[in-house]
Order: sequence, then structure tokens, then C-alpha cells
Amino acid sequence: MATSCMQRPTLQSDSSELNRFIEKLMAKIFCFYDEQSLIDVTFKVSNPTALVPAHRLILAAASPYFENLFSGDQDKNLVIEINDIDSDIFERLITFCYTGQTLVTVNNVGAMLKAAILLQLDNAITSCVDYLMAHINEYTVQGAYTLERETQCEYLKLKIIEFGTQNFMEISQSLEFLNFDVQKLQRILESDNLNITREEDAYDAIKRWFNYDVPARQEQLPLLIACLRLTQFDVDFLLTHIQPLPGCEILAYKALSWISKPEARTKINMRFTGARGIKALSWIRKHEARTNINLRFTGPRGVCAANCGEKTLLALCSMTNLNLLQYNKAEDKWQEYTSIKCDHICYRAILKDDNLLFIGGIKSGARPDIVRSWNIRKKTWKNLPAMKQARESHCVVELNGKIYAIGGREGKKVLSSVERYTTSDGWEPVKRLIVERYSGSAVTLNGKIYIMGGSSDDSDLKSVECYNPDSNTWTSCANMIECHISPGAAAHNGHIYVLGHYYAEGSSIVERYDPQGNTWSKICSLEVCGGFIACISLDNKLWAIGGKSTSADTSCVSVYDERNDRWRQMCSIPESIIRSCYVVPVDLLTSKE
Repeated sequence: MATSCMQRPTLQSDSSELNRFIEKLMAKIFCFYDEQSLIDVTFKVSNPTALVPAHRLILAAASPYFENLFSGDQDKNLVIEINDIDSDIFERLITFCYTGQTLVTVNNVGAMLKAAILLQLDNAITSCVDYLMAHINEYTVQGAYTLERETQCEYLKLKIIEFGTQNFMEISQSLEFLNFDVQKLQRILESDNLNITREEDAYDAIKRWFNYDVPARQEQLPLLIACLRLTQFDVDFLLTHIQPLPGCEILAYKALSWISKPEARTKINMRFTGARGIKALSWIRKHEARTNINLRFTGPRGVCAANCGEKTLLALCSMTNLNLLQYNKAEDKWQEYTSIKCDHICYRAILKDDNLLFIGGIKSGARPDIVRSWNIRKKTWKNLPAMKQARESHCVVELNGKIYAIGGREGKKVLSSVERYTTSDGWEPVKRLIVERYSGSAVTLNGKIYIMGGSSDDSDLKSVECYNPDSNTWTSCANMIECHISPGAAAHNGHIYVLGHYYAEGSSIVERYDPQGNTWSKICSLEVCGGFIACISLDNKLWAIGGKSTSADTSCVSVYDERNDRWRQMCSIPESIIRSCYVVPVDLLTSKE
């Protein structure tokens, strides 16, 4: 029996002796567990049925769940049935009680987290969540959000908010984002660390969320608009974008009042002249005291483009001796980053983390299945596992951390095969295309892959297909209005844009796809000759890089003005062949290894 003189050990500055004692003690305890010695409780667990022996003292010390379970029960041969946790998961968590460690995998992390919550194992909960967030590309972002809803785990909720804050531009384009509840979105938007390059990015995301279900979200909209740094907008933006939103009039006028300092007063007063201005000021005086929606943030966010990972463009140019050109936004000019020696043509390249992956292509007349990775920082090559199918003129995209190689050709054979690459499993085949094709383009949007256009044998295609990775199925979508061969394509603000036709002359047709309505429409054409056009979304703008200039041996660079349906010309890029273009962090191109 313990006596009152028993004391807890006190850690001194030199605690090596105590540490050795604890290590020896824990090693002996785990030895008892491993040998099933001095066991005083056995759990009978289902699915599949198994007996899991343990020591009550250890489990009670590890979890209040077990402490309450054993309280007052002196049965020396206690057997307890566990029916709501699979035996493998339960045994792993019992082991955790002894060692503080357990084997968590992408396949079992969801079940492990649910069981750890049930058993009140706080450290195991933390381990599961940390593992999930470290492997979120393999587990999928959508899966993480679903798990958070199912478990209501506060630590997971916190980590997801942090992830959404840091990866806001990508998350805000997903289908899952449109189903966020207002509290989750509010916590992300009010963060000073929201990773955006300009405040308009957050506004555009709110509008997409609001437009997804306008009737149900009208009352919630002002709560989200109040999370914006409204005083960072100019007067025109406040009056034309914020003030017309339902319930947001006071927020707009409060922001206008706040920025009404001497140097801005003239402009603001001009905006309030006439009947409309008098009516607005009268409305403010009448209703301002009654509203509980306040101007919450009057300063800029703590994170801005200069310190939160500003993005720029990196263009892959020419055919074999490749040039990498980076875009300098401040000076609106392109400058050389480096050159790459490459002995392939008709490959496809994709950005994966800090690497450019060159997949397939033609080498010395053969069509290999080779896959190579070129590290942007170190400027070094590395071989990756070869594809199952040799292919060229195919499409490559990344979805949920997995690389897909789609269609293409092998010799004269047009392919419908599709394969997927992960670091853990290598290349594996997935469902084939409905229509075999090469020289098309593919993008990802709302957790799905869309492939458009290209050719099949001797016919050019208008057809579009959509791949759902959850069901491993391709479905047909509405045809494009025109055929597009080797077009540029990008997902931008919830739509898909397809630009150009390699053989076009005079102008390049641009089409936009609405996935909700399954409809295509034409927008303003690019006034360029044929050639490769890379399409990319950067800073909430749609960029078209490529297409031959009629006046010089350069390629055009254009930015789409959606409000006025026109293309604005930027500084041309000094290369005639643009293979592809990527959005990369500026510090990736400036860091030293």
C-alpha cells in the first residue's frame, strides 16, 4: 500500500540518472506486455475477433477512458468486449499506450483517429492528425474535410484551418470549398496570415461561395465580407463591388468613411455628390446605430505578397535545348533562368513540388516510357519509374498528389489508356478514355480531370471527357464549339478555358466551359497566329503565353480582362516556341543551394 511519504521524482538540471531509470522501467513494462506477463485485463475485439491482453494500470494512466472503465472493478480476470473498433486498430492503440508510438498509414489514419478520439488518447489523436496533414496529398484534401466533419476533432479542425489559410488560392477553386460552412470560411478569411497576393483574391472566393447557393447564404454574406480588409480597396471597388451586395451597404460606407482623410476627401466627396450621394449619407445616419456588423479590420493583412510566397511565371521554351524563362512582374519583362539539355521531343512536362517531370516523348525515333525529374533548385536530373505504356503527344496533370498520363500515341497507334503515378505505388493503370486521342489538353477542377480536344486518327476532336477518381470513371461532357489541337488550357475562377489551335492563322479562338451548366461559350479571340499557347492562372488573372507575333520572332503574352471581354497585351516573351508555363514561388528561383 502506498504511503503518504511517497513523492514524485523532481527533475534536476542533471536528470540523466532519472531518465535512465524511466527508460529501464518502461522497457520492463513493455517486456511484460510483449510476454503477456502479469496481465490483468483482456479485451475481446471484433472484426476480426481477437483477444488483446493488457495491464489496467498502464491504460488508466494513458487515458481517462480506461481510468473510468476500470474504476471500482477489482476482478483479476477482467474480460471486456469492444465492438465499435476493429481489432487491428484497437491493438495498435493499446501498443501506443505503452510506447507512445504506433504505425499510422494513409489507409488507416481515419479509423485510427476515430478510435483514438473514442478512447480519449490525446497524444494518439495528435499523432494521427499530424500524420494526415503531412500526407494530405495522398489522403486528399476532400477526405480530410470529410473526416473533420465526421469526428468534430478540434485539433484536426485547427490544422485544416491552418492548411486552408496557407493554401487558400488552391482550396478556393475546389468543389469542397463551395460546401464550407460559414464558420469555417470565416475563420480562414479573418486570418492575418491568409496566403493571398491581393485582397481581391479573398473577395472573389467569397463571391464564388455565395453564388453557389444565393438564397441560403444572403444573411451570411455580410459576416464574410466583414472579414475582408475593406479599407485596402479603392473607392471605385467599394462602390461597384461591395456596396451592391445584399446586407453589405453599411460595411461599404463605413470603409469609405474610414479612408476619408485629407488626401482622399476630394475623390470621396465627388462620389457622394448628387441625389445618390445625399440618399446614401442619409441612409447611413438612419441605420448605422442599429447595425451590429462592424468594420472589423482597418489595416492590411500581416502576410503580403512580399513575405508569404509571392508567385510568378516560369516558361519552358524551345524543343530540345530548353530555355527556362522567368517573368519579372515588377518590370513586366522576361529574363533567362537557365537552360536544360534534353534529348526528347513530344514529351510532356509537369511541375511537381520543386521539380519538372519530363514524361514520355520521342528519342532517336523511338517512343520510350521514360520519366525523368529535373530539380529546379539544384539543376540536376533524376530517373523515376518508367510508365507502363510508352506514349508521346499525351496529356499530364496532377490531382490529389498523383500524376496522370492520359492518351497520346505509340507509333501510329492512338491511345485511350490512362495511368497514374504515386511515389508509393509507381505507375498503375486506371480507367481508359471513352475516345482515344492525342494532342489534346487536360486540366483539373473541383477534384476531377477534364480532357479536351486533340485528334483521333485523322479526325480532329471537339469532344470533352471528365474523370472522377472516386469512382474511377470517365463521362462525356458537352462538346466544344470548335476543334482545338494542342491548345492551351487552364482552370480559372471555377471555369475551364481552352485557347487556340496549333495550326490556326490570324487569330486563336478561345472557349470557356461552365461545369455547373455543362455548357461552352466563346469569348474574345486572341489576335495571334498559330503555335503553342500556354494558358495559366496567376494573381486571379488568366494569362495566355504564346502564339506567334505577326511583327517579330517572339511570342505574345496576354491577360484576359473578363469585365470588358478583351485581351490586354503584356511584354512579349523572346521565344517563338512555348512548350508550357508554370506558376512557381519567386523564392524557388532565387534561393541558393
